Amino acid sequence: MSGFTILGAGVLGLCVATELAGRGHAVTLVDPAMGPGTQGCSWWAGGMLAPWCEFENAEEPVLRHGQSAIGWWDRNAGGVTRKGTLVLALGRDRAELDRFARRTHGYEEIGGNRLAGLEPDLAGRFDRGLFFAAEAHLDPRAAMAGLQSRLSERGIAIAAEPPEDPGQIVDCRGLVARDILPELRGVRGEMLVLRCPDVVLERTVRLLHPRVPIYLVPRGDGIFMLGATMIESDRRGVVTARSVLELLSAAYALHPGFGEAEILELGADARPAFPDNLPRIGRAADGRLYANGLYRHGYLLAPAVAMQLADHIDTGDKPEFWHETDDQR
Repeated sequence: MSGFTILGAGVLGLCVATELAGRGHAVTLVDPAMGPGTQGCSWWAGGMLAPWCEFENAEEPVLRHGQSAIGWWDRNAGGVTRKGTLVLALGRDRAELDRFARRTHGYEEIGGNRLAGLEPDLAGRFDRGLFFAAEAHLDPRAAMAGLQSRLSERGIAIAAEPPEDPGQIVDCRGLVARDILPELRGVRGEMLVLRCPDVVLERTVRLLHPRVPIYLVPRGDGIFMLGATMIESDRRGVVTARSVLELLSAAYALHPGFGEAEILELGADARPAFPDNLPRIGRAADGRLYANGLYRHGYLLAPAVAMQLADHIDTGDKPEFWHETDDQR
């Protein structure tokens, strides 16, 4: 048994704790907020497990490692909905659908009848779409609660402060870790939670637009997460009026029923990213291990990063996402 103190109880910290505990390591999980909540960007995520769609503008490791995330979440937290992703475009934006199709794969091109069979509430509104049948989604808050509950069953609670003897520290603090990882930058994302019982959708729907593409993720009981924005900014906590107008206008264009939706929540946060937008695992100058830089792929890549870090701890081998500074080489 070796002892590890994990700093940060967001999605990556919880995944690392789950992997290490599952391999027999003694784990202490530390977070000043005592658990997931509005203070972390994991709280405001969409929860799309969509590696093929994300490959449209992401690097190859996102596609390769993202595919294993669906099964990992099913095994370790449950609550995964495996009904695929539907990608659509309005008539004036049909070229965006063609562009999207060229940049990814793993989809079936469908017509209006097939689309209506998948999502009856969209019948007659679109005559063409892309269906990514193997993709999935989850409720991020329920997923983190599921990991936390299973860790608690192992006797692993979240503490506000590290123990006196922390053992090996594993830093998963996200953007806060810029004190040891100065290359981290913030990428702002904004989201709305809507209640719209008049519209029923079974799967994630992406509506393409050359400037403001959106995604709607159903969370059951007429509740949807609506998001899209990706802004190079560290600003947190406040959603701009422009973003609200653009997101709601796009949702209304998808289905006019969203014009009657109730806005339950507005949220924004800054996601941690490195210059290449890929995660890194490494060792800081003070000897701590770190895992960080999930960018917009938190729930998609956190399991792979956690497994690679645990493999490194168990074998000493350097994982694919390993990063060394010039003076470490």
